[in-house]
Amino acid sequence: MWFTPKDHKALGAHLAEVRTKAGVSQDELAKRLKKPQSFISSYEGGQRRLDLLELIKVIGAIGADAKKVVRDLVDVAARLDR
Repeated sequence: MWFTPKDHKALGAHLAEVRTKAGVSQDELAKRLKKPQSFISSYEGGQRRLDLLELIKVIGAIGADAKKVVRDLVDVAARLDR
């Protein structure tokens, strides 16, 4: 089964949770990434996909542990596949 828009929303919501727990606003993250705030909003809302390299940059800009976030995202994706 391939990912659906609902799946992308769930993954984006998890990234939003990681960002929020790190105490980083969408505006601050956008500044760190030199992107518009709408870039953050669009992937967190499931309207935009992130490739692996973008994901690594986003996680790094949040200041989170990339290995943990990716492991957690794999778990989220596995639950969606059920």
